Amino acid sequence: MENKKVLFFDIKSYDKEFFNKYGKDYNIEMKFLKGKLTEETAPLTKGYEIVCAFANDTINKKVIDIMAENGVKLLAMRCAGYNNISFKDINGRFKVVRVPAYSPYSIAEYTMGMILTMSRKIHKAYVRTREGNFSINGLMGYDLHGKTVGIIGAGKIAQILIQILKGFGTKVIAYDPYPNYEKAKELGFEFVDLDTLYKNSDIISLNCPLTKETQYMINRNSMAKMKDGVMIVNTGRGLLIDSVDLVEALKDKKIGAAALDVYEEEANYFFEDKSDEVIEDDILGRLLSFHNVLITSHQAYFTKEAVEAITITTLNNIRDFIDGKPLVNEVKYICDKDDKNCKIVG
Repeated sequence: MENKKVLFFDIKSYDKEFFNKYGKDYNIEMKFLKGKLTEETAPLTKGYEIVCAFANDTINKKVIDIMAENGVKLLAMRCAGYNNISFKDINGRFKVVRVPAYSPYSIAEYTMGMILTMSRKIHKAYVRTREGNFSINGLMGYDLHGKTVGIIGAGKIAQILIQILKGFGTKVIAYDPYPNYEKAKELGFEFVDLDTLYKNSDIISLNCPLTKETQYMINRNSMAKMKDGVMIVNTGRGLLIDSVDLVEALKDKKIGAAALDVYEEEANYFFEDKSDEVIEDDILGRLLSFHNVLITSHQAYFTKEAVEAITITTLNNIRDFIDGKPLVNEVKYICDKDDKNCKIVG
């Protein structure tokens, strides 16, 4: 059987290594492109029924129209999120699959690492000693033991994080629109409403998906309800936090520390080397200037185990499509009659 051609966008060296390693037995011919999928690069999809993209690719109406006209039948996302896709413009013209889960341990463990880094100011100590300064003035931290940690979004990742946090002797409270009370009893945490979580938490971790309801949920109003000096940790989605409001809260010392692995305008920066360029995003530049802010480049997922899982699931999604099998990881949605809004249903 002739190999099916698959075009991969936004490929880094580690992606290529893993897909070449695991893709040998999948009867596919892989073409790797370093560039992102954009309106300028979308014409390159001509001749490919299968396109593979990533979290920061642009999949808007123009890109979708070009892909559909070029005969694309499957868009395989090698990530869990899909908020960069305009489903109302796809509207059945080709199928979309994703990687719904890979290693929840990777993100939970990284979140804990960020909490420890900020609570003990390890990031500042690292820079200081590298420059030969071994003073510990200004590096006093605090014990996590006895602190209250608020978790927003109590899914698989959060449940692993909660187990880790309980090992530090913290009290954990959580908010989720669909609370699993049996799991709360099993793991020893309590479900509360958002206002209670904001009021009582010393540390708040965002582990929820991006939806219309959660977009900018951390804003001027919600931060006003929080304890003075609270730590906010975001390994979820950048748009969960209004970054302009966060800057103001940091300046006012309402927020004591922020650890961000995601940022609302990250697409132009994250995963890329911008060290020889001026950062034109004023808000990102301002956040980077705070000594009590830690920003990393969307790497919480980035472990060997997670990348292996992403690679294999993506390849299986593509093979199922080629073989005409049910697409177990298809993103299913329903658009209204006017095709203005689409609701994800699976």
